[in-house]
Amino acid sequence: MSDELVLAEHRGPVLLLTLNRPDRLNAWNDALEERYFALLDDAEASPDVRAVVVTGAGRGFCAGADLADLEQVATVDFSTATLPERKRPRERPLALRKPLIAAINGAAVGLGLVEALYCDLRFCTPNAKLGTAFVRRGLIAEYGIAWLLPRLIGQSRALDLLLSGRIIQGEEALAMGLVDRVVPDVVEAAVGYAAELATYCSPNSMRIIKDQVLRAMDSDLPTAIERANELMITGFSHPDAAEGVVSFLEGRPPAFDALSFDDAGQ
Repeated sequence: MSDELVLAEHRGPVLLLTLNRPDRLNAWNDALEERYFALLDDAEASPDVRAVVVTGAGRGFCAGADLADLEQVATVDFSTATLPERKRPRERPLALRKPLIAAINGAAVGLGLVEALYCDLRFCTPNAKLGTAFVRRGLIAEYGIAWLLPRLIGQSRALDLLLSGRIIQGEEALAMGLVDRVVPDVVEAAVGYAAELATYCSPNSMRIIKDQVLRAMDSDLPTAIERANELMITGFSHPDAAEGVVSFLEGRPPAFDALSFDDAGQ
């Protein structure tokens, strides 16, 4: 196993990223964050990458913030403390314009669960352990999880997980909508799904749809419909629209263009 904090492996058009601190259950620290976010930036810019899967090395996905960092909390005077400025926002994965899928192979707790929630979909093993943990450390619902979790699983289920800090496993997580698939070989399943997106789905369409869904979470239905109507006009003029129709009529897989930074931020 490489000593890189996050491993990067290209599987055709899918980039597989592996958090690589297995001796610490891939606990999160600043150096790991910098490496992971830099690789997401690279994936964003690369025409060869059409989807990204993130998993963990060894027995865990990410066991949360590194306890070595948490130990410093007891010695800090928070009456004058401020949060450090970050090179990229902690929620940077939410802004990735390409599909991002979490392959939760083991413990995803606290910040580790938040990072999984920043992904578009979550695949999980039956025995993976998921939990919020913040309340059991005397902390609050951090990093936007109080916004993300109720929208994903509903208010009462979100409060159950946040107020109790209890651990759940794959099947319960699936039943409440916290994860989307429960499979034994979670990495292969997630990569296979991502490869299907890369093969059959327009990168430009996926970019726009991700943005639509995120914006619609804070808008009403008439606003979402109005925006969709505006996007349809420009969407019909994009080369992918013609290719999508022609490839269907010809009975072949589409040959969509790679995502470009020249695409308008619609």
